[in-house]
Amino acid sequence: MSNTLASPVRLMLACDIPAVMRIQAECYPSSMQETEEVFRARLALTPSTCWIWSPAPDNAAAYLFSYPSRKDAITPLGAQFKLAVPPDCLYLHDLAVAPSARGQRAANALVAAALDHARAENLAWSALVSVQQSQEFWGTLGYAAIEVERSPAKENLDSYQMPGSQRAAIYMLQRLI
Repeated sequence: MSNTLASPVRLMLACDIPAVMRIQAECYPSSMQETEEVFRARLALTPSTCWIWSPAPDNAAAYLFSYPSRKDAITPLGAQFKLAVPPDCLYLHDLAVAPSARGQRAANALVAAALDHARAENLAWSALVSVQQSQEFWGTLGYAAIEVERSPAKENLDSYQMPGSQRAAIYMLQRLI
């Protein structure tokens, strides 16, 4: 991740949470939205793995929450992060881009920052749950769908399923090193 003024990607700060809440509301149905309390706790737990994409000062338009985890561990929607010791994976939990910023490669920039961080920490894997038919996007970034059959990972994955929807939540994995 570059810290130059030209880079729109930076680490998230507590003062960014209102913008994160706004972006989340623009991107997810209410059944998939997480609380401000959960976001603040996640940021406090792992501030070095949460990013904002802001093309201008005070204009956050995308965010990414991630955390050090273990391959094949899935955090349920709305649950607190549980940091793995030692971690082998950077889990990308929540990536959202405001509709006004789509087409500007904000998601790509945020994921690149996260994966640069993961490689610098010698994490062998990155994982995520693809929702809202985003599997193709994640595939272009090197992630592959993985079948989840065992519990509790299966139940945790199911927490991302929207009620009444046929859109599947899909666990995806990428080898980094």
